[in-house]
Amino acid sequence: MPSNAQLQARREAAVPRGVSTMHPRFIERASNAEMWDVEGNRYIDFASGIAVLNTGHNHPRVIEAVKAQMDAFTHTSFQVNPYRPYIELAERLNAIAPTGQPSKTIFVTTGAEAVENAIKIARAHTRRKAVIAFKGGFHGRTMMGMALTGKVQPYKAGFGPFPGDVWHVPFPIDYHGVSEAQSLAALDSLFKADVDPADVAAIIIEPVQGEGGFYQASASFMAALRSLCDEHGMLLIADEIQTGFARTGKMFGIEHSGVRPDLMTVAKSMAGGFAIAGVIGKAEIMDAPAPGGLGGTYGGPPMACAAGLAVLDVIRDERLCERADAIGDLIKRRLLDLKRTNSLDCIGDVRGPGAMIALELVKKGDADQPDADLTKALVVDCAKEGLILLSCGIRSNVIRFLVPLTASDDLVNEGLDVLARNLTRLAV
Repeated sequence: MPSNAQLQARREAAVPRGVSTMHPRFIERASNAEMWDVEGNRYIDFASGIAVLNTGHNHPRVIEAVKAQMDAFTHTSFQVNPYRPYIELAERLNAIAPTGQPSKTIFVTTGAEAVENAIKIARAHTRRKAVIAFKGGFHGRTMMGMALTGKVQPYKAGFGPFPGDVWHVPFPIDYHGVSEAQSLAALDSLFKADVDPADVAAIIIEPVQGEGGFYQASASFMAALRSLCDEHGMLLIADEIQTGFARTGKMFGIEHSGVRPDLMTVAKSMAGGFAIAGVIGKAEIMDAPAPGGLGGTYGGPPMACAAGLAVLDVIRDERLCERADAIGDLIKRRLLDLKRTNSLDCIGDVRGPGAMIALELVKKGDADQPDADLTKALVVDCAKEGLILLSCGIRSNVIRFLVPLTASDDLVNEGLDVLARNLTRLAV
């Protein structure tokens, strides 16, 4: 069996450097919230493959559903010969979508593709071109995805020009002194100086910014956006790619606000590790594109649809929304106890709904002094002791916790013990 170092050398020779790898540890097998690499080293997974494994690695019900579908057939393309799992998954999602109206769903392959199609649908319905997004937001690496994304490094640098008629305004973040009033004022200024709201097709927002740093939009801010959209005939698109499927303690992140979106993008944890994404929206809006205007060869693959149906069953039967709240409470309590007990002024903020928790690291307790070096060192050193973490944030100083919702308290505490040891040592 080749070692991690040998495989890394082969990876560097065969794969372009633009595909970065945070942890050069090559996984051989995984179960629930644990992984083992090719050298037999064990890891506790606090990353979930970037928020993909809310139901954990290899959930038995997901694997069983996929195996059954594989025995039947693996591909026909829904646009050539349709199949039942696609319809059944669409029906299940339409029934739980918080749009408040009859809904329809299209399936694609990736989150970025879902975002692209949501914009297409919004433009087809409104017959307008402009789109408004938020600074710090992340919406994918395709050209429109990058245009919408509000973070230059490493996602946008060197790849322009990007599609036009995309505008950005500040996302309200109290911790960094950006109030909801300031964000709404920026929207008002945008409408007066740069783009007529009558030309805007949609506003797209993550209910909790993912790559941007796990900042949550408040209920009042979401309500204000809903009012603006209604006033000007714009659509409200909730990007639920990272917040969906029980991660925040609700099936979808926007449900914390009570606001009803017109369209939603979904992906990541919707199929337990199998590649599928989608757009869910109000039926009359989803029907705006003409036949042939939407689709893709691999959109809604049979095995991923089968997995998605199993994931919905697991979330319901194992009460993973409630479990997300319990895991989040545990993580936040441990982090705040660590800050208080050890007087760690590097812990600037601990936040997040459900099990979508962020730890923001700063210097001397100052929100204006992000500590990206400490954040990077913590990720590296924890991995050496068997804990896989992810960082994020515009300033690269946020640790994001994405523990599988099927993880036990004992396993979560074991991982937090590793983090506590390393953070205490590094902060000295």
